[in-house]
Amino acid sequence: MADRFRITLAQLNPTVGDIDGNAAKALAAWQQAREAGADLVAFPEMFITGYNTQDLVMKPAFYRAAMAAVEELAKQCADGPAMAIGGPWAEDGNLFNAYLILKGGRISSKSLKHHLPNETVFDEVRLYDAGPLGGPYAVGNTRIGSPICEDSWHPDVAETLEETGAEFLLIPNGSPYFRNKYDVRLNHMVARVVETGLPLIYLNMVGGQDDQVFDGATFGLNPGGELAFRMPVFDEAVTHIDLERGDDGWRIVPAEIVPQPEEWEQDYRAMVQSLRDYVGKTGFKKALLGLSGGVDSALVAAIAVDAIGAENVRCVMLPSEYTSQASLDDAEAVAKALGVHYDYVPISDSRAAMTEALAPLFTGREADLTEENIQSRLRGLLLMAISNKFGEMLLTTGNKSEVAVGYATIYGDMNGGYNPIKDLYKTRVFETCRWRNANHRDWMMGPLGEVIRPSVIDKPPSAELREDQKDSDSLPDYPVLDAILDILIDRDGSIADCVAAGFEEADARRVEHLIYISEYKRFQSAPGTRLTHRAFWLDRRYPIVNRWRDQG
Repeated sequence: MADRFRITLAQLNPTVGDIDGNAAKALAAWQQAREAGADLVAFPEMFITGYNTQDLVMKPAFYRAAMAAVEELAKQCADGPAMAIGGPWAEDGNLFNAYLILKGGRISSKSLKHHLPNETVFDEVRLYDAGPLGGPYAVGNTRIGSPICEDSWHPDVAETLEETGAEFLLIPNGSPYFRNKYDVRLNHMVARVVETGLPLIYLNMVGGQDDQVFDGATFGLNPGGELAFRMPVFDEAVTHIDLERGDDGWRIVPAEIVPQPEEWEQDYRAMVQSLRDYVGKTGFKKALLGLSGGVDSALVAAIAVDAIGAENVRCVMLPSEYTSQASLDDAEAVAKALGVHYDYVPISDSRAAMTEALAPLFTGREADLTEENIQSRLRGLLLMAISNKFGEMLLTTGNKSEVAVGYATIYGDMNGGYNPIKDLYKTRVFETCRWRNANHRDWMMGPLGEVIRPSVIDKPPSAELREDQKDSDSLPDYPVLDAILDILIDRDGSIADCVAAGFEEADARRVEHLIYISEYKRFQSAPGTRLTHRAFWLDRRYPIVNRWRDQG
């Protein structure tokens, strides 16, 4: 029997629906594996289609094309290492999330996902049929068990594989990022290793898909739970890993343990990567945004430059008579520091024309929020016109605090195709700006050093839609607001929980009310980077019409 087994792990970035492109990536990695003398090259869950496909995978023409592509890969890779690749598989009227083993020019074995996640961003009960508990597959004379993603979070699949002869576990994943997700994964995988006594390889994909970002960080554990290797976070990588058989069975030969970045860096990287892939995978080359002189738009501008390069980002200042000189100066300073194209389009005359046009209807009524929102909607109109004319994707810049309580104008500053800070509370926006000023990494396309000057970060936040306006006129101070939102949204807490945490009951009830009445705005808002397990969209699905309020 062979005492050494080499596996090539392809931690790559597929694109949903690009079946031919994903197959080409798989073939290139297989060729690397063959050159390295590997026994097996392995890819993440649903790699041939990209992940998460949502309802697209139920379309017969789509899953048949994916199945045909895998069969063609098997023929192309007949002479060399075996291939393990994720994809949909239909048979006997059922559709499965499958892990397909290709060798000798054909699909030699299939592992079918048993536990279908039906929470947070996953609706797999809607999409797939559950496969049976199965046994391992053989590559040469080595037997491998592959619980697919969610299957590894439950003990029964791994235990069944161990009992039926698996010698190590190779777990293909499409596991999206949320803050500190790696620790959650690691704890579950250590449990599987302890229960089975087998080495375990956790193979994850990378890249952005709509709101989700896959962060890689593929790792291996030896019996006892010792970390044997870890691949990069967020980066594509093809890595060759060896296992050796001894008297006590197989062990992973220790390899490089790539350092794990701290959470501020990972959040920022997730926003950059998601925007880079959203723009790239949808076919855009350039982006634009309104640069107000405030902290949110400054951060989005920095993220955009780091994602696609300053030469591909346009920032537009659209001042009214309420825009302060400080905001004008700050916006220009941010644009210069980042090196972006900067346009200046005043809206005062346009606003006056709109006010004049509406004057006959509004006679006898006091100016109110209506007039403030006209300014925001004019800006949205002008930015969309620029987007249409130049083919640049408009980015929207509302943070999670604003998105939560509706402190944004629908069809105004909410206009746009993507929002990288949608899941970042305002208090974290401030700290993220400070982090970016103090840190630079190779994956950032923007300049080193301070790109968001302190005056942008330190001044009191304001929409500047009326004289001397401050956000705190309409909302609790952000540290209070964000703490209440964390309880009500991220922890699904109650008004009583807010009071027990030391907040005023009136503030908590007001915030809860704002959350619920803003649902219709969120329903129409742009997608944005998922940073937490309670992001707005698939993680939190509430009715738009909702008259319930917490009376506790």
